[in-house]
Amino acid sequence: MNNFVEELKWRGMLHDIMPGTEDLLLKESTTAYIGFDPTADSLHIGSLAQIMTLVHFQKCGHKPIALVGGATGMIGDPSGKKEERKLLTVEDIQHNAACIKKQLEKFLDFKAEKNPAELVNNNDWFQGIQMIAFLRDAGKYLTVNYLLSKGFIKDRLAQGGELSFTEFNYILMQAYDFMWLYEHKNCKLQMGGSDQWGNITAGTDLIHKKLRGEAYGLTCKLITKSDGSKFGKTESGNVWLDPAKTSPYKFYQFWLNCSDEDATSYIRIFTLKSKEEINTMMAEHANAPHLRKLQHELAKDITIRVHSQTDYEQAVKASNILFGNSTTEDLQGLDEETLLSVFEGVPQVSISKAEYEFCASSTDLLSTATKSVIFSSKGEARKMIQAGGVSINKEKVADANAKPNYNLLQGKYLLAQKGKKNYYLMIVE
Repeated sequence: MNNFVEELKWRGMLHDIMPGTEDLLLKESTTAYIGFDPTADSLHIGSLAQIMTLVHFQKCGHKPIALVGGATGMIGDPSGKKEERKLLTVEDIQHNAACIKKQLEKFLDFKAEKNPAELVNNNDWFQGIQMIAFLRDAGKYLTVNYLLSKGFIKDRLAQGGELSFTEFNYILMQAYDFMWLYEHKNCKLQMGGSDQWGNITAGTDLIHKKLRGEAYGLTCKLITKSDGSKFGKTESGNVWLDPAKTSPYKFYQFWLNCSDEDATSYIRIFTLKSKEEINTMMAEHANAPHLRKLQHELAKDITIRVHSQTDYEQAVKASNILFGNSTTEDLQGLDEETLLSVFEGVPQVSISKAEYEFCASSTDLLSTATKSVIFSSKGEARKMIQAGGVSINKEKVADANAKPNYNLLQGKYLLAQKGKKNYYLMIVE
């Protein structure tokens, strides 16, 4: 077995660790779990750090359990929240849990011979528990005074916020999860983000008091950005692992556009590259920072593992269209979803197939037919075409008076470029 704690330390991930944890991990192959709340039908990259913790844990010779909180998701983890979450329906929770399971299966090895990963859903044991039994098994051993000193409960009350009895019980439910896994799966370690320390220690205390057992806890640092802004957020919201929520192109661009300081941190946390590989890349980056070696390697690695090699290649091709020397062939090679993702937010204008075919010249197409969105007049369009400043589908428009005869992208789109940075998407229907 490799030293898991040392692995986390050099990767800059370790935050808190209970005494005896490292000794346990060096002595025996250990089972540990991390919980994921199914409050959405996809995980986002904020969850990716916890997924990578389980990945590293398994690679170091231990058994990881990913717990999908089908029961606790009915409440929603209150940690770090100023207000109570909106409660979801049972059907929503079940759907979200199923989606998250599929995502986790892309990262962890569930067929390994010695230490296969395992997926569990805490609804499997909570759905049969009666209220009185739960209060006797969990509530009896953790006093109100004790719970008031813990994590989100202490923080919420200190900020003058309200705390429902539902949320107050969340910490008891998570402690019970740990105890159930300790009893039934020989799980001796719970891991999570640093905001979970109070919940984790409640579990170890419950195991000690009720079962007289020894359990352990370990947390990883919450990921932050060097400029102080929240990690995993863009102007349009969360960066999701589901391609239907965040396209592979946008996902790739998120990592590609991170700062040098962030890339130095992220490449340790989110990739499986060795210390030697990372040190080599950092040296190459330092010698030629303008080439952004770290960002390119980071974006490539994560995009392929979260999505696929094909999605990565499409993302690179799409990036070259905007920022590199691409060709008409490159543009035609994009699927419709990627094309629309790349040019989301650029001005769009729709014209009918008849209007397109009726245009006598490119000048007409770029002004009158497109309702003056691209050029306000034929004269303005003609002047810029003659100056060599207009392209359609990445080809220079050489003759302002020639009848337009361009191959429609995906059978319905034309991409016009005015100058170096101004793009317009024409939709021909």
